[in-house]
Amino acid sequence: MSNVKNSNLGYPRIGENREWKKALEQFWADKIEKAEFLETMEELRLNHLEKQKEHGIDLIPVGDFSLYDHVLDTAAMFGLVPKRFEYNGGKVSLETYFEIARGAKNAVASEMTKWFNTNYHYIVPELNDAQPVLVENRPLSFYKEAKEKLSINGKPVILGPITFIKLSKGYKQEDFAAIVNQFVPLYEEVAKQLQEEGVEWLQIDEPILSTSITKEELALFKPVYTALTTAAPKLKFILQTYFEAIEQYEEVVSLPVQAIGLDFVHDEGQNLAALKEKGFPEDKVLFAGVVDGRNIWKASLGKISSLLEEIGHIVGKDRVVVQPSCSLLHVPVTAKNEQELEPVLKEAISFADEKLAEVAILAKGLQEGKAAIQNEVDNSEKAIAALAASSHRNNAEVQEAIQNISSYASERYAGFEERLALQEKVFNLPILPTTTIGSFPQTAEVRKNRLKWRKGELSNEEYGKFIEEETKKWIDIQEGLDIDVLVHGEFERTDMVEYFGEKLAGFQFTKFGWVQSYGSRCVKPPVIFGDVAFIEPMTVKETVYAQSLTKKPVKGMLTGPITILNWSFVRNDISRQQVVNQIALALRKEVKALEQSGIRMIQVDEPAIREGLPLKESKKEGYLSGAVYAFKLSVSCVKNETQIHTHMCYSDFKNIINSIDALDVDVISIETSRSHGELIEAFEVNEYKKGIGLGVYDIHSPRIPTLEEITRNIDRALKVLDSKLFWINPDCGLKTRGEYETVEALKVMVEAAKQTRAKLLVTEG
Repeated sequence: MSNVKNSNLGYPRIGENREWKKALEQFWADKIEKAEFLETMEELRLNHLEKQKEHGIDLIPVGDFSLYDHVLDTAAMFGLVPKRFEYNGGKVSLETYFEIARGAKNAVASEMTKWFNTNYHYIVPELNDAQPVLVENRPLSFYKEAKEKLSINGKPVILGPITFIKLSKGYKQEDFAAIVNQFVPLYEEVAKQLQEEGVEWLQIDEPILSTSITKEELALFKPVYTALTTAAPKLKFILQTYFEAIEQYEEVVSLPVQAIGLDFVHDEGQNLAALKEKGFPEDKVLFAGVVDGRNIWKASLGKISSLLEEIGHIVGKDRVVVQPSCSLLHVPVTAKNEQELEPVLKEAISFADEKLAEVAILAKGLQEGKAAIQNEVDNSEKAIAALAASSHRNNAEVQEAIQNISSYASERYAGFEERLALQEKVFNLPILPTTTIGSFPQTAEVRKNRLKWRKGELSNEEYGKFIEEETKKWIDIQEGLDIDVLVHGEFERTDMVEYFGEKLAGFQFTKFGWVQSYGSRCVKPPVIFGDVAFIEPMTVKETVYAQSLTKKPVKGMLTGPITILNWSFVRNDISRQQVVNQIALALRKEVKALEQSGIRMIQVDEPAIREGLPLKESKKEGYLSGAVYAFKLSVSCVKNETQIHTHMCYSDFKNIINSIDALDVDVISIETSRSHGELIEAFEVNEYKKGIGLGVYDIHSPRIPTLEEITRNIDRALKVLDSKLFWINPDCGLKTRGEYETVEALKVMVEAAKQTRAKLLVTEG
């Protein structure tokens, strides 16, 4: 009988109770010493390995654990430290490592951006003529640790050279091949040392193969992997892809490696079709990603067993390794503690630990036949069917609205210029108006009172009074700073998506369903498990109260439909476009309620609009047109005098400028502080004629920006943007910052705006 193996690609770092996050933040705050911090991290790392072993995983990944980000880990492994951090060679210190990610007193942090089309953010490596050197073999260290302390013969994981360089910055495209080749000897040395240590399998992640790469980029893979496999001929290389199908199937599966990892969940059937049509090399192993590593729904074990039987028939089941579709970094740790969920939902979810169990069950089924796992198959199908039949997924009113969606206006009543003229009369703002993105510091007191309220230790009235006091405090601060357009501060909100999900039908919330977003920032995505519907106004009370405290305009603050979709775990029984249209119709009612209550500036944030962008060029236009439609569906019910704002962050906008313009918002604010020059280049090439604020300082670093820095950012933007349409704002919300640094940074921002305003008025006569 063949021995079907199973594998995992990566495990969540954060721990069941976010122990990882807590240790990081204690270390950064100097509340624990370095030794204690590193000891805690080692304990977590080993615990994660033991759990995977207990769940029956054969090939357990090592080296996927990170103290911040796996792309930053790769850069640090090769000594790639930007010059501003005064690195002197050798192993990158823990202090320097964190400074690259978070910034230092006299050095801004490296840019942070989306990891492909997920809600995870990575630190962008800066090459800039750097001379890479292997200063630490991380995969080897973690392999030895697992073997010596747990007797686990792990599977080292490393980000592949071509993907790593593709995700980096600071080089010219024509030099891409030369730079990749500069790194190949370093990867060869890593592989040699792993081979010498007795490693059997090495997983090299090349998710760039799931994007629309060029022929020249694809051509690099053969010589690069020939060099690697030649350098370590006894080591078995897994070339791992994920997130979508690979377009160049024949070229990829013929590469000189021992195994290919393919995603059979998010491939839309393309990987399977290519496998059926073109077969699979007889000298390779197929690592089949069949359990969804990006969503939380219980696997349909019956359907997946049939899929694996089909794959096994083509490849030979002794050459199939069963695994998740991607690293489990993107899902919460375990569902065992979710005792408060409605039973019909609880029975239908699967987090990382449950997915590992599913992987083991499916491997057993492939080896012994479906009959051997029939009980598990029946249980999974029963849970899925029960949720499908529930009232949550059969809301007649919502489904009727979706069927008649064309009856809802999705265009504003007038064009931008006509709206702008009316809005200028209503608001009478100065040139270069100042504002913020929405949130203000969520202090320990804010969090403590929210927790007490949730536990029933504070009444609704007491909690409401506290929120009003915080709101008034920050309205007064904003007025004292002389900011032109104010916000209420969002003290009643835990998270910009969770808050709305708690007030809309069709959502549920886990208690421990945390995932890493960036650094120590963890989010608890809502679960969209039913039809989404508006119940009652969600933001009107707080916004109207804030407006009553000032004569300056206060923006109503909502999260947009695409961001709610992309930052949630979304039901998988209907299309994502249907889900986002349901959300848009619900938000439309909230937008109208704000306007009817006298709020004439409404910001509908879409920071995640780009992260849902498909990896294939051929699919991007369809996604963007659907996103634009959903956004406009949510806001096109307002009068011309009502000003619609939006906010976006962490994105390369060069390729989606037309879609941004098509949103037809009156004012858009964009995060730019870590990539200011690159983004402005997009506006040098593409004209933008609506209101815009390019974030003038980085809120993700605790350092207070200088007047010169902010002024320089403003001046650069004004070279390509109309000063009459330009707004001054931070690059994102201020929720995670401290009160002192927030106030001091905003003082500098307002002063920079006033000085620039004065210069413009003199220049323009």
